[in-house]
Amino acid sequence: MDRHEWCALGLIALFVAQALSASLIKTATFDEPAHIAAGLSYLGTGEFKINQQHPPLLKEIGALPLLALGVRWPLTDEQWARVPDPPPPFLQWDLGYRILSAHGPARVLFWSRLPFIAIGAGLGWLIWAWGRKLAGPGAALAALLLYALDPTVIAHTALVTTDVGFAAAGTLFIYALWTWLNDRTLKRLLGCGAALGLALATKFSAPVLIPVALLLMLGAVAWIPAAQPRRPSTIVDPYVSEHSGPRVVWGLLAALVVLVIAGTVVYAVYFFPANPFLYLRGWKLVNKDHDPSYWPYMAGGFAPRFLSYYLVAFLLKVPLGTLVLIGAGLWTILRGEGVARMDRAFLLLPPAALLVAYTAFSDNLGLRYLIPAFPFLHLTGGIGFVRLARSGRMPGRLAAAAACLWLAVAAFGIYPDHLSYFNELACGMTSPGRLGLDGGSRCGPAWLDDSNVDWGQGVRQLK
Repeated sequence: MDRHEWCALGLIALFVAQALSASLIKTATFDEPAHIAAGLSYLGTGEFKINQQHPPLLKEIGALPLLALGVRWPLTDEQWARVPDPPPPFLQWDLGYRILSAHGPARVLFWSRLPFIAIGAGLGWLIWAWGRKLAGPGAALAALLLYALDPTVIAHTALVTTDVGFAAAGTLFIYALWTWLNDRTLKRLLGCGAALGLALATKFSAPVLIPVALLLMLGAVAWIPAAQPRRPSTIVDPYVSEHSGPRVVWGLLAALVVLVIAGTVVYAVYFFPANPFLYLRGWKLVNKDHDPSYWPYMAGGFAPRFLSYYLVAFLLKVPLGTLVLIGAGLWTILRGEGVARMDRAFLLLPPAALLVAYTAFSDNLGLRYLIPAFPFLHLTGGIGFVRLARSGRMPGRLAAAAACLWLAVAAFGIYPDHLSYFNELACGMTSPGRLGLDGGSRCGPAWLDDSNVDWGQGVRQLK
């Protein structure tokens, strides 16, 4: 391995150390008992009755170490048969608390969370690997640094929940698509389908990636030059022909192949059920268990939904050093400096689509929903770091170094309470005297609530 790879491994080790050590301190968040119970129910009974509003893959992954430890599904076959479908809304939490209390909360949480920390580490390596191909090792290392020290990512990596898992699978799919478009082979096309299937099996927001992928594949009609010597298009390589018509038709057929493979993966994750539409049934239940009388809070007001919620949360909960580098990266990408048109689309379209989709359709329960957009923004920030560091001017270099140092101070100052991190803007506009090494976290509850601040994770510390 070269020195850049060793640096990447060091940053991933730092990321794992933060997530793992914080996990040992933090108690169960609100969603974790339900997800743990659901995963054990799937593996123990082969049925998908509880927590249907989330796909099963990540819950199954979280339950696998527990089965190896001897943790078993707490209901007998007769008791399970009497549970209606769908079950009472809070049964999943009741069963989760029973599992935690029967086998030790710390023990169950440690082993169930461990695969999720591994998934977070894998996403870090993916950011590094893709960034190196996109913009070189310097930008890749900077992007990985932004990821490895991001308080929101660290906090949710160490939880048995769906947000970082969807971020990993979604980024893997977009990366697989980018790889196939750059070197079109059957193996890579099949890999696109498998990666999309994994993403669809992690969270019901993942279908937003399908129109994103279609737009990118159609855009490739203009981006990818015809092969020399010229040949007719095929499903494996729709873009080899010089004529746009066959490119579009064969590209759509290739997309259909990807969807069929993805559907097969999802069907397998549900253990090949007799009802092939179980996924669609769960998709219809998204947010159905949310209390309609609960209104989210933002900046002193309550409302059923704030259109600016995710933008405000992003600007307040992402470290300012990261925001500076993302801004520099956006400026560089939009000006087309050293970034190909197709690469620009791959960096900008997925996070924009996720922001629009969550703003329009999701409940305002926390910035965690937007975590799947973070890898693309971190890659953008890595490009911004290189732009500043290589600007040839001292102010640019100082800004790049200061942004990274600022980020490191924030990560040190908020440890181990990453979930409740807010940057300096939270206090700077109202109570600058409350600023600290943890940024503006003391002022966070004046801006946002729910999983942005307190999700039940500090009970052991409170004791």
